[in-house]
Amino acid sequence: METFALNLKRRAEQLGISNAEVARRAGLSDRRYGNYVSGVREPDLSTLVRIADVLGSSVDELLGVNPTDNTIRTIEEQFQDRITVALKALKSEDLQRLVLMIEALASAPKQPT
Repeated sequence: METFALNLKRRAEQLGISNAEVARRAGLSDRRYGNYVSGVREPDLSTLVRIADVLGSSVDELLGVNPTDNTIRTIEEQFQDRITVALKALKSEDLQRLVLMIEALASAPKQPT
């Protein structure tokens, strides 16, 4: 149970989201999700699958069955991962607005770094 709790914390930190936000996206109360993060309780299978989906992770990764490699990821890869997970929480009208913003950013002239 300790590995699971640590993996929940680690993954949310990687994505830059709070435990409360993970709980909200998974349709759980803060208290219930807090029990999972603290290692007090374990979720049932359907809840575990929802949490893994919200965190853009596999059930195995969260349980520590098949730990992911610890290769260093670029900052761009980390941002893309965060964006991918955040997209799942958006509704259709928000996605439509976001597409326009992203297209505008992508077509904007690049400034030298």
